[in-house]
Amino acid sequence: MRNPTGYRTRQRDTILALLKNNTDSHLSAEDICEMLKKDGEKVGATTVYRYLEKLYSEGAVQKYVTDRARYTYTEKECREHFHLKCTECGSLFCADCDFLAELCSHIDHHHGFAVVPSKTVFYGVCERCSEKIASANG
Repeated sequence: MRNPTGYRTRQRDTILALLKNNTDSHLSAEDICEMLKKDGEKVGATTVYRYLEKLYSEGAVQKYVTDRARYTYTEKECREHFHLKCTECGSLFCADCDFLAELCSHIDHHHGFAVVPSKTVFYGVCERCSEKIASANG
């Protein structure tokens, strides 16, 4: 979506590009700060938070509450789908799955309840954390 103020900065473009290029999960402001730091970008946390909120208000990104007062962001093209949240690392993943869509249809048809997929989160342990747990347990 176009920036209504027409004002674009390198930091804004860098943050938006990071979100667009991220395919693994939704990113928190902290994740973005860490990634920018690793890339040698000198962008402060306050700037990241400010631009994420601007991008959200412009409709360029979506914002999800993952924990109390912790948000994750994803580029606007993130379609209507379910989410998977890892209880170990806190990552939020997109789950665009035909089976889950069928489940939604079943719940609507048989129980008269219309599920909102983008607000529905399944909790569990991601593959990366499962592997860490398995290797720790030997």
